[in-house]
Amino acid sequence: MKEGFTIINKLAIPSHFEALAQVEVLVDSVCNELGVNEEFYGNVLIAVTEAVNNAIEHGNHMETDTEVNVAVGDNPMEFCFNVKDQGKGFDFVNLPDPTAPENLLKESGRGIFLMKNLADEVVFEDKGSSVNIYFNK
Repeated sequence: MKEGFTIINKLAIPSHFEALAQVEVLVDSVCNELGVNEEFYGNVLIAVTEAVNNAIEHGNHMETDTEVNVAVGDNPMEFCFNVKDQGKGFDFVNLPDPTAPENLLKESGRGIFLMKNLADEVVFEDKGSSVNIYFNK
């Protein structure tokens, strides 16, 4: 997360898709606390849950002894969700384009595309095992 952010909430969940309900509660709480416009709430919810889904499935490989950590940062101009898994990371620079004709029928590969299109900024760290999802206020 960039400098100048104050951590206002944290959550650690097991690497199970059932735990996504806890993430949704966190997003609801943060959006209410920060007064996020209802029009943008869906963007925040989808981007953050996509990041957590990726962390559970691709980062931690759904291993029961791993967890996903979510931290929320705030500053006067924007807020940020940091999602960190315990995996080794991935090549986030050379991702296939999910809108390319050869990828349109694939069942996966759209999560990061969605995150980048719904958030104001997406920044990967730690070789891709950590992602910061920024939203302007």
